[in-house]
Amino acid sequence: MNIHEYQGKEILKSFGVAVQEGIVADTVEQAVEAAKKMKTDYNSDWVVIKAQIHAGGRGKGGGVKLAKNLDEVKERATAILGMQLVTPQTGPEGKKVNKILVAQDVYYPGASETKEFYISVLLNRGNGRNIIMYSTEGGMDIEEVAEHTPHLIFKEEIDPKVGLQAFQARKIAFNLGLSGAAFKEMVKFVTALYKAYDSTDSAMFEINPVLKTSDDKIIAVDAKVDLDENALFRHPDYAAMRDKLEEDPTDVEASESNLNYVKLDGNVGCMVNGAGLAMATMDIIKIAGGEPANFLDVGGTANAQTVKAGFNIILKDPNVKAILINIFGGIVRCDRVAQGVIDAYNEIGNVPVPIICRLQGTNAEEAKKLIDESGLKVYSAIALKEASDLVTKVLA
Repeated sequence: MNIHEYQGKEILKSFGVAVQEGIVADTVEQAVEAAKKMKTDYNSDWVVIKAQIHAGGRGKGGGVKLAKNLDEVKERATAILGMQLVTPQTGPEGKKVNKILVAQDVYYPGASETKEFYISVLLNRGNGRNIIMYSTEGGMDIEEVAEHTPHLIFKEEIDPKVGLQAFQARKIAFNLGLSGAAFKEMVKFVTALYKAYDSTDSAMFEINPVLKTSDDKIIAVDAKVDLDENALFRHPDYAAMRDKLEEDPTDVEASESNLNYVKLDGNVGCMVNGAGLAMATMDIIKIAGGEPANFLDVGGTANAQTVKAGFNIILKDPNVKAILINIFGGIVRCDRVAQGVIDAYNEIGNVPVPIICRLQGTNAEEAKKLIDESGLKVYSAIALKEASDLVTKVLA
C-alpha cells in the first residue's frame, strides 16, 4: 500500500529519523496558515509547496514549487491544488492533486555546502535479504543513475539473523564521502531508517533526496513508502492512512469485495479461483486466439456475491468481448458456483457479452446441467479444451 510523503515522514519521525518538517493542507487558506506556522516554529522564511500524490517526479510536472512570501504561497497553492499532475510515473492521464504539503526550507546557507544523497531500503527477492541501496547522486532518477553511472550505486546487504550492524551504517556514511559531524549524523540516520523499515513491515522505503544541510544535519527531504498490505493487520494505524482517491476505482471495488484483480489490455475477461489456475487460464485464452483482459482471483469460496462483484468489475472494461469463468470445485462445490453464476446473471439483468463457464471438480456434472437448463446466454464446459474451443467460437 502506497502512502503520501507527509504520512511517510510521520512514520519516519516516530522512529527518530530527522525529516524536513511540513504541514499538510487541502485548501489555499490552510496553506497560508501553514506557511505562517513554518515561520513561527522553524524560522523558515521560504517554504516549499509540494503536491501530494502517489507518484514520483512531481517536480518535473510542476508539482513542487518554492514560495518566498505569503503572496507566493497563495499563488503556488492555488495553481497546484486541483491540478491534474502528469509525471513520468502517472502516465499521460496524470493524477488530481487533492492535498499539498507546505514544507520548511532546508537549503539555507551555512558553513558548508549542501549535498543530496539517495537511500532506499527494500527486499532483494533473489536471496530473501533486505538491502540498503544508496548513492551520492541524490535528487536524480535512480534508474538513470543505474543506467549511465552504475558505479555510483552502492548496496549493503543485511543478514536477517543479526540485522543492520553498526559497521555497516558507518560503511554507508564513508562511501557517501562524509566526515565529522555529518558522518555521525548519517550513521544515526541510516540506523533509524532501517529500524523504521523493519518495524513497519514495509516493502520499500525510498528517500530521495537525503540532504546534508549546510550545518551538517542529515534529513529526509522526501519519503516514498510502500507498506506490505499482507502485514497491515498488525498495523491498523497505518492501514488507516490509505487514500482511496489515489487508487484506481476498479481496484478499490475489487479489494472491498476481497477479490484479487489486475487489469490487463486484452478482450477476454477471466474469473478464476486460485492464482495458479488464473495464470493457466490466461494462457488458455491466448492459445484460443484471445488476449486476457484481467487477472481476477475470487478465492476458494466463490458464491453469488463474489461472482456478481467479479462480473461488475470485468464489465467495466469496454474492451471485454467475452468472459471465461474457470472454477475448480475443491473447497467449493461446482453446483453452488453454477447457482451463483445464474443468480448473479439474473441480478445484473443484462450481460452484454457471452460467458463461458468451465466448472471442474465436485458436482461438476450437476453444475453443467444447471447452466444448460438456465436459459441464459452462458456456455457450459467441463474439460479445459472444451472451454478453449468455446472462447475461439465466441470471438470469431
